[in-house]
Amino acid sequence: MLERMKIFSGNSNLPLAEKICRKLGVQLGKANVTTFSDGETMVEINENVRGMDVFIVQSTCPPVNDNYMELLVLIDAMKRASADRITTVIPYYGYARQDRKVAPRAPITAKLVADLITAAGANRVLSVDLHAGQIQGFFNIPVDNLFATPVLLEYIKKNYQDDMVIVSPDTGGVERARAFGKRLGANLAIIDKRREGPNESQVMNIIGDVSGMKTVILDDLIDTAGTVVQAAKALGDAGATDVSVCCTHPVLSGPAIDRINDSNIKEVIVTDTIPLHEEAKSCKKIKILSVSGILSEAVRRIYYNDSVSSLFI
Repeated sequence: MLERMKIFSGNSNLPLAEKICRKLGVQLGKANVTTFSDGETMVEINENVRGMDVFIVQSTCPPVNDNYMELLVLIDAMKRASADRITTVIPYYGYARQDRKVAPRAPITAKLVADLITAAGANRVLSVDLHAGQIQGFFNIPVDNLFATPVLLEYIKKNYQDDMVIVSPDTGGVERARAFGKRLGANLAIIDKRREGPNESQVMNIIGDVSGMKTVILDDLIDTAGTVVQAAKALGDAGATDVSVCCTHPVLSGPAIDRINDSNIKEVIVTDTIPLHEEAKSCKKIKILSVSGILSEAVRRIYYNDSVSSLFI
């Protein structure tokens, strides 16, 4: 029934693309995505895609610029090979944090990247937990923003008991944490922090009672882990019995793993929107859950022109 579907992948997250294909019962498309000796991206599509419904799976995680270039060249190759529709499946949307002007003469790079993807020839975008919802409006093509909440909720319900508080690491994540806590019947706490500079933050205060409670910090991504580690310390100082962290996108750059290992964090629950680098794989505190189930179901629904939003009703 999926004879007109073709799924291809760049090099950023091949394991996730293969999981999606297995769940749908289709073969991963044959393509060579490599570089010339000077570093330019080279793409060769090794099967017919004329008139096909093509899905390109590519997380734009580190190396961000290389992965974006692979995605753009793949889109262009599919368009020139006469694919009927091209859907870019971007589990992690890089540059999403640059979604507004935070200083004079600053770029809005998330919008620039959206324009590049559209100009390359994409007809639709499928992503997971965009850093800011307004990024959907940066595109002039349909965007489906999936949520990893069902995957994370299932794990939390199975492995965490009562007396739990869901913690937002900043005021921007309150809505996400409140919705998460409501489904678990858990209370909400908020970390009031002041950001001193890029990748730097200072915890100022905790809003809510966490004394004697198990706490779970909920965020959309962890980059250098400075925010969650400081939040975990503040929660411990406030009397929390243990601290765990849930996030969708494990960027885990720079000193992230060292900070997590040296912290009072009990467990870091992440998804496979981004493949873990070798240092992160060796971290015993990290638990990986897969979003291949929700992505494969969304791909199937897009193919059949069914509702994607009903996945979360």
